[in-house]
Amino acid sequence: MTGFPTRRQVLSGTAGGLLASSMGMSQAKSAYAAAYTAPNPRIRIDLNQGWRFVRADVTGAESPGFDDSGWTPVNTPHTWNAVDGADGGNDYHRGAGWYRRHYTVPSELAGKRLYLQFAGVNQVADVWVNGRHLGQHKGGYSRFRFGVTGVLVPGGDNVIAVKVTNARDTAIAPVNADYTFEGGIYRNVSLWATDVLHVRMEDYAGPGVYLRQSDVTAASATVTVTTKLWNDSDTTRSVVVRSVIADKSGTVVAQAGSTAQTVAAATGAEIRQTVTLDRPRLWNGIADPYLYNASVEVHDVTAGADRIADVVTERLGLRSVAVDADTGFHLNGSHLGLHGVNLHQERAGKGWAITDPEHIQDFDLIQELGANAIRMAHYQHDQKDYELADERGLVVWAEIPLVNSVTDSTAFTASTQNQLRELIRQNHNHPSIVFWGIGNELTDYNGTATNTLLASLAGILESEDPDRLSTYAVRSEDPDNAQAGLHTRVTGFNKYLGWYYGSKDGELGAWADNLHTNAPSRRIGISEYGAGANTTQHALNPPRPEPGGSWHPEEYQALFHEAYGKQLAARPYIWGAFVWAMFDFASDGRGEGGRPGINDKGLVTHDRQIRKDAFYWYKANWASTPTLYITSRRWTVRTDATTELKVYSNADKVTATLNGTSLGTLSSSDHIFRWADVTLRPGQNTVTVTATFDGSTYTDTVNWTLG
Repeated sequence: MTGFPTRRQVLSGTAGGLLASSMGMSQAKSAYAAAYTAPNPRIRIDLNQGWRFVRADVTGAESPGFDDSGWTPVNTPHTWNAVDGADGGNDYHRGAGWYRRHYTVPSELAGKRLYLQFAGVNQVADVWVNGRHLGQHKGGYSRFRFGVTGVLVPGGDNVIAVKVTNARDTAIAPVNADYTFEGGIYRNVSLWATDVLHVRMEDYAGPGVYLRQSDVTAASATVTVTTKLWNDSDTTRSVVVRSVIADKSGTVVAQAGSTAQTVAAATGAEIRQTVTLDRPRLWNGIADPYLYNASVEVHDVTAGADRIADVVTERLGLRSVAVDADTGFHLNGSHLGLHGVNLHQERAGKGWAITDPEHIQDFDLIQELGANAIRMAHYQHDQKDYELADERGLVVWAEIPLVNSVTDSTAFTASTQNQLRELIRQNHNHPSIVFWGIGNELTDYNGTATNTLLASLAGILESEDPDRLSTYAVRSEDPDNAQAGLHTRVTGFNKYLGWYYGSKDGELGAWADNLHTNAPSRRIGISEYGAGANTTQHALNPPRPEPGGSWHPEEYQALFHEAYGKQLAARPYIWGAFVWAMFDFASDGRGEGGRPGINDKGLVTHDRQIRKDAFYWYKANWASTPTLYITSRRWTVRTDATTELKVYSNADKVTATLNGTSLGTLSSSDHIFRWADVTLRPGQNTVTVTATFDGSTYTDTVNWTLG
């Protein structure tokens, strides 16, 4: 299958053709200025409720008459590894599980085309309806659909059965990685109904409407709308496609209509239309994440009729992006230093089975931090994450789950290439996505199999989406010129100087300057950096802990990020830097920092209850909201009378008191305020700091007990 929109069958693309031919020019002009509400002939039905589940491989469970009364009632999203995948030992269940449910399809859907959609199942899913095997999907992170017309019976009881396995499989990426591979139907399940004449549903489960923008400036922007049609009727249809761009108020700002085209029975066609927007409001990151709506109407005009058979509406954010080797990232022609976090789809007690309110909470915390970018590691995320990034103006690095190792086999190559095409097709229209990642930390960085695969993935990206930037994350230990990191337009480096090796103080900057000098055309970013922290462990100015040890004091993580943050801010040629990670997450093979089964490098704890000290360091630097925060606040019981008071703030001055006695007022040029050699008295001590923001006084207080 060819990519889009560089190579395609083009049927028509004349702006205004539909309106002018069917309404007359004066009517077309008045309709152009009118508010627009997209029709919605499609039907989506949620199928998350009422499943039964067993964590075992059961013979005959696909049969409609199978007795599942002894199985556990569950709703999706669901995973069977929420607990055992986060308790350490690397012994969580990796094998098969079965899901079944009965469903009565509304009788009014008779005559519609029906599709069963799964937003994410890890890792291999076999699906049956009424005993008929629909197919198998491999890959745990992308959406997939099966056509079920004629299999699901409207008006009658139907049985849906799904066998899922997260067993190790060397033919599917990722083979291994530093996180728990949780099994289950862990994202939403739904039923879709369309007309027999519709926008294609089975194009790698993409939207079937693809928006390519070009020549985007403050004066104008060009959008090419490619619509993939399919005629599932038994007769040839005459079709007109109308593309409408509307602003947030519903006012139409651009549109195009095709002339009538014939589409034969049981075949498809592609229609490409180009529209121009005058003086567009640009999607400008967190400063102004403005979104238009692009709607495509499919009109069945067979035998002189005009019936709207299908409509697909996609968001449209108009922006231009570029990365310069000397000046870094540019959005809409202006420099924007990307500072952000890495995000995993996992949380305490829920595992991967998280819901929309929990996605929103995560983004609220990211927004509070002041980040303007997210690397969605190490796989395709739920659509809700990309939608939230669109709405909030966060620049996104999206990537496939090619992590650590490559299997030199035809099956592995085909599966990985398929996961890349799914990622691109399903997410092509999200304006937040600027970078496509083709891999992370492949250990055989100069191996033939590794680089043959990476070269093929880079080629697919150039064919599928030549407008975005390809990237790859180089492992800390790899040489800067490792072949694996040379396939993409830009490169990220995972750098843990001061954690796994080396020093946090100055070595990152020296490394970056050396690479920038020796390879001046190389466009370099920092895809990962971080250090572990247990919020119950504390020490004053601790040395570097053992990464695999049980002692990860919170204060060292803060010192690490202070040092890294200053080095990164001084180097505008680094196009982006992403903290590893926003949240602690499950990695069942780990046993360190006093938290078995957890990677504790998050700025926020696994349960989202505690923002660690380092969180507030970034908030003081990145966010515009008033920040005043006393560090080491959870170190409530002290044994040494002499200590340090350290505050993170974006205020000009901070005043401190200890037990009501003034410690003085300090100014700071780096958002760190330190009072050294503070002496605590036996028993409880109250520390209070105050600062003024725009005429308002803010206060933070902690209590520390000596003895």
